[in-house]
Amino acid sequence: MEKHEQDYYQEDRFQMPLLGDAAPEFVANTTKGEIHFPKDYKGKWVILFSHPADFTPVCTTEFMTFATMAEEFKALNTELIGLSIDSLFSHIAWIRKIEELQFNGMKQVKINFPVIDDIRMDVAKKYGMVQPNQSNQQAVRAVFVIDPEGKIRTIIYYPMALGRNFDELKRVIQALQTSDKLGAAMPANWRPGDDVIVPPAATADIARQRVEKPEGMTCHDWFLCTKPSK
Repeated sequence: MEKHEQDYYQEDRFQMPLLGDAAPEFVANTTKGEIHFPKDYKGKWVILFSHPADFTPVCTTEFMTFATMAEEFKALNTELIGLSIDSLFSHIAWIRKIEELQFNGMKQVKINFPVIDDIRMDVAKKYGMVQPNQSNQQAVRAVFVIDPEGKIRTIIYYPMALGRNFDELKRVIQALQTSDKLGAAMPANWRPGDDVIVPPAATADIARQRVEKPEGMTCHDWFLCTKPSK
């Protein structure tokens, strides 16, 4: 492979940030005006999500679903930000068309969260949303959950043909907030109100105490103890 071919190949490989990293900063035009991210969202949780293109069927159902749940996310101190490699005018036209559609009982849906104009792929590249084995011209269905301090806490990628489960995205926010509050971990299929997992015993004495006389917790063994989340 010649050098110019290697350079082109490297330009096409976009590095995604990792869990625990500071969310990459950007300034972008959106359907709600200019945003400075993450500065404008300090103190709030954010779901930053990308979609392949405007006026596509799966993306349309996703935007309608997210919009109908927007108040539920606001109640969790969580803001939504959408993105695709489309122009601002395309976003506006698509959002207006969505208001005319009906799907799964949803109708007259208004998109009140910002959608980023990323026609030059500036934000998509910073977040690794363009993956050449899927497409060089469209973003995959990426989800980044970013905490109030601007740290990336969850990353989920979906292929273009698979719509996201938005109840799960809400559960992720609820689980992370509960984990931060209680200093605990969440068991499989955890739902709000379920017991949470206590951090593992750090010494042999604590392990023995948990097995022989657990206090305020249920211990299935020394390394697996739970406590109420309320």
